[in-house]
Amino acid sequence: MGVAFKDYYEILGVSREATGDEIKKAYRKLARKYHPDVNREPGAEDRFKEIGEAYEVLSDAQKKKRYDSLGRNWKAGQEFRPPPGWENVRFEFSGGSGGRGFRMEDFGGGFSDFFESLFGGLEGAGGPSFAGSRRGGSFFDGHPPRAARGQDREAEVTISLEEAYHGAAKTLSLSSRERGPDGRLHRTTKSYDVRIPPGTTEGTRIRLGGQGGAGASGGQAGDLYLAVRIAPHPVFRLQGHDLEAALRLSPWEAALGARVSVATLEGKATLTVPAGTQTGRRFRLRGKGLPLAGSRGRGDLYVTAAIVVPASLSPKERALLEELARESRFDPRQT
Repeated sequence: MGVAFKDYYEILGVSREATGDEIKKAYRKLARKYHPDVNREPGAEDRFKEIGEAYEVLSDAQKKKRYDSLGRNWKAGQEFRPPPGWENVRFEFSGGSGGRGFRMEDFGGGFSDFFESLFGGLEGAGGPSFAGSRRGGSFFDGHPPRAARGQDREAEVTISLEEAYHGAAKTLSLSSRERGPDGRLHRTTKSYDVRIPPGTTEGTRIRLGGQGGAGASGGQAGDLYLAVRIAPHPVFRLQGHDLEAALRLSPWEAALGARVSVATLEGKATLTVPAGTQTGRRFRLRGKGLPLAGSRGRGDLYVTAAIVVPASLSPKERALLEELARESRFDPRQT
């Protein structure tokens, strides 16, 4: 009986002419999206397994050549039977990716029937076999399994703007799914102590060495990378290491000029506003932004003037403004 044909190029979303780098890039993007540690949707783990199988074939020159020899006319889902003579071809499969991003144990079992029909099945199953035997979910060629580095993992950490400015020490608890000795996935929660350095900006990646996925066969553990997100602030907007804020001015401060107090992350600063300042004028306060790496100073704070009119007036304020309206020849629509 045949098995359903799998279009590995379609699974990874690449053309048959894709380069090795393009195949690797497509795999990494999809693997991050469907990895069971980050994607809890039904079917994500099966999709992750399918993506890994496609990459196992298309990233290996020998397997890719064998797969491509089937030609371009096969369509995904069609019934497939290996051509005569394929049972005499033997492939070596190490069971580890050699750093390519996944391991056999990540998939909760073996590859698909289609993969087995092309590259090997269990001995005595009537199809071709790998050069060796299957032991504990890995394939061997008579030698002990090679150590494989664990997967790198990614997570996000959200901090306040003040923590980004001053630096902080935080303890994070992250949940993940680990495959136990019984072969099943188990949810575990682990705490991590993280140091946020002063001057951390949006999108900064913090590496926690050896805190990723466990290695296989004594291999080194992967790393955990934390992508930093900075929570919105009620006063400031962050642009790189610079800060931006609004400078609210009364009509008389803008017209006459004034020395006004401006909020910074260190406290208050004084700014001289020249007479005739218009809405939208931008002022720069040097060194009032976030610290730069390597003690290279700080970013700047930019404040943008916004003239604010009183919502209500006292009788005396109204009288003064009415007198100004009578005396002034200024027409804002003629400037």
